[in-house]
Amino acid sequence: MKRRLVVVGNGMAGARTVEEILARGGGDRFVITVFGDEPYGNYNRIMLSNVLAGVEDESGIFLNDMAWYADNGIILHSGRRVTRVDRYARRVYADDGTSTPYDKLIIATGSSAYIPPIPGIRRPGRGFHQGVFAFRTLDDTRAMMRYTREHERAVVIGGGLLGLEAARGLQNHIGHVTLVHAAGHLMNAQLDPQAGAILRRSVERLGIEVVTGARTTEILGKHAVTGIKLDDRRQIPCDVVVIAAGIRANAEVAEVSGLVVERGVVVDDQMRCLDEPDIYAVGECVQHRGQTYGLVAPLWDQARVLADHITGKDPHAAYHGSRVATKLKVAGVDVAAMGVKEPEREDDETLVFSERKKGVYKSIIVRDGRLVGATLLGDVRKVAFLMQAFDRGLPLPEERMELLFDLGAPSAEVSAAELADDAQVCNCNGVTKGMITACVGDGCKTVTGVMDKTRAGRGCGTCKGLVAQIVEWAAGGAVEEDPAASWYVPGVPMPKPELMRAIREHELKSVSAVFATLAPGGEEDAKSKMGLASLLKMMWDDEYVDERDARFINDRVHANIQRDGTFSVVPQMKGGVTTPAQLRRIAEVAEKHGVPMVKLTGGQRIDLLGIPKENLPEIWADLDMPSGYAYGKSFRTVKTCVGSEFCRFGVGDSTALGIAIEERYQGIEGPGKMKLAVTGCPRNCAEAYVKDLGVVAIDGGRWEIYVGGAAGAHVRKGDLLATVDSADEVITLTGRFLQYYRENAGWLERTYAFVPRVGIERIRRIVVEDSDGIAAELDAAMARSVAAYRDPWRERAAPVTPGQFRASLPLIAPARIPVREPGPARTPEPAVPANGSAGNGSAANGSAMTGFSSSPERDA
Repeated sequence: MKRRLVVVGNGMAGARTVEEILARGGGDRFVITVFGDEPYGNYNRIMLSNVLAGVEDESGIFLNDMAWYADNGIILHSGRRVTRVDRYARRVYADDGTSTPYDKLIIATGSSAYIPPIPGIRRPGRGFHQGVFAFRTLDDTRAMMRYTREHERAVVIGGGLLGLEAARGLQNHIGHVTLVHAAGHLMNAQLDPQAGAILRRSVERLGIEVVTGARTTEILGKHAVTGIKLDDRRQIPCDVVVIAAGIRANAEVAEVSGLVVERGVVVDDQMRCLDEPDIYAVGECVQHRGQTYGLVAPLWDQARVLADHITGKDPHAAYHGSRVATKLKVAGVDVAAMGVKEPEREDDETLVFSERKKGVYKSIIVRDGRLVGATLLGDVRKVAFLMQAFDRGLPLPEERMELLFDLGAPSAEVSAAELADDAQVCNCNGVTKGMITACVGDGCKTVTGVMDKTRAGRGCGTCKGLVAQIVEWAAGGAVEEDPAASWYVPGVPMPKPELMRAIREHELKSVSAVFATLAPGGEEDAKSKMGLASLLKMMWDDEYVDERDARFINDRVHANIQRDGTFSVVPQMKGGVTTPAQLRRIAEVAEKHGVPMVKLTGGQRIDLLGIPKENLPEIWADLDMPSGYAYGKSFRTVKTCVGSEFCRFGVGDSTALGIAIEERYQGIEGPGKMKLAVTGCPRNCAEAYVKDLGVVAIDGGRWEIYVGGAAGAHVRKGDLLATVDSADEVITLTGRFLQYYRENAGWLERTYAFVPRVGIERIRRIVVEDSDGIAAELDAAMARSVAAYRDPWRERAAPVTPGQFRASLPLIAPARIPVREPGPARTPEPAVPANGSAGNGSAANGSAMTGFSSSPERDA
């Protein structure tokens, strides 16, 4: 019998500890259960500032998607908070009333944002005052981004790392940002006053107003934020306040459970809680030898020690504390800091270089011949050597200036070669030089391949240069280009045209057949299944062999999964036009089934949200309406204005044309979702210029066709494809362009990326002018797909398999649904075959990162 290991906390420390345990064979020793407050897989919290700044999609910050937990036999209870531990009964209790037994317990509850007791920051019993936000979680970031779209001035309280990153990110959403810091200079925990002053100049050059030496005493505004008041009685007007005043260890669960807690959960050198041989703690919630840590590098050290100990690989493994050193980019400025920031003894040697106009500051502190502190701002080229010297106590050059400048000291390349194997290269993900060289030794000689396998460089990105140097050094200079960059899906090493030729040549009509014939060793790859299923259906139409495990849950049950495991149903309303009978039917279905929310979508349809999976067939039957395809990578909807039939400005019947287009191309699969619009005049009420394909009526009964537009996270006006004289020509060119896109776009490549990549002139020549002589083939291929269309809501009213619509434990278990706790010998059910980029939509609607959609359809 495997022993029961329960991990309370699914953040970076908790998940990393589980990874380390699995790497030591822990999957054979333990049945692992993980509880997480947030309804997601594990993501890199450091990257939230990049999401806020718009330089990173949500999909890019996830370290382990939902499929990873199932693939490793881990029972994940996401969105469920553990409230207490019964140390005598050896059980943990969650906020939904369930309890889970354990043999070994790991507490990894992390930390939370420190919220200072400022009057007005909260409303009694109602959480934060409207317009006040913490900046700690993905939900915090999403809420901040939504709210700031309609507001103009923001104040960030806190001038540390997080506050600076929040201020920089907010500039992408709001016109004016003020940073208020109580200390006398920015980043006072890491920088001395001179470095802080130079950083301030760099931040102000970015357009951020900085106020230091000022304590916030009140949040102003009765119903919503209108400003803040400072201790010198100044008032700063604003309508958004972001709290970034530091973090505090989340030790409440340990404290109420009787464990020893001071500033954090007190642990020994094996990461065991005091007097508790079977309870461990790791991460930001921990206090070890009087110290708590807010950087990730010490967390990785702790995770390795704990994993060595709990698996028995090294029962004597011990954590002795960490020498804190960090290198990162703060508000666009390179910063590195390690050890002490100012001299502490009379005999400490100091060397300082300052170039204020360029924003450069460098200082080192040497004690008894060893580097005990260094600060680099704006120029961090020597950081690799300095961190090595600091961490390992290497001998220092007699000319101390060589520590800051290349005056005969090791160059960056030599420093990379001389790094010890256990030297940390990527602080964000705890990757050492040895891990990188081992990856190269295993045959991976591309920089991107090494980064994918080790995660080095996938955090803040400041170590990418050093990673590339180490890869080149380890490969003896024989670094290869990454061939996978041109593959259509990662599991089949072929570009899309070559893959399609092979599929036709071998007549491969199922995903499993493609893997068996074309994948290396015939091995199946879960991340490739969705892309292949879409491609095969496009190529073979009704000859395609549908295999249920090749499709994401949305496509298998023809509805859009939500974060709590329920589904949303969006019936078709062609061109946004409906009837009283349809509205009445939707209302009756919503009342009959107790639908929690009925919502209008950005695509001019009605969304029924919160539907359990087992109710889907009955709801489809009661609605008796076609599917609106709000859940797949397919043709979605055609948005229309009322056009010439009613509008006094209309010059074309946009409604009729939009309905005709939607009727013809409904449900057609593609590499990405396809949203269209037809507007009856250049006033563009239907927003046709920012759709995958948009049609605009102009004077003289003519129509303009635009392609490659977007209005979500990426905003792009479409390119003019053609101006035509009739609605029939619009329908023909629409089908031809969509077919060309379907055949030539990469998997998940939206038209707003495809059109500029190929070039509008090239697309126009092929689609409109038939320069390549393939127009007839494109038209015929689209006609075959149109003829093969079947409404899935009518075909799937009866289950494909007996258990298809049976209620089951969702991967994201909502607190309101009691979940039976499996026993220690129970093997968890496999998760749906999802990957990090699957699911309904792009990062524009927050759904790409786990394969689950977390919001209704939006016009993205």
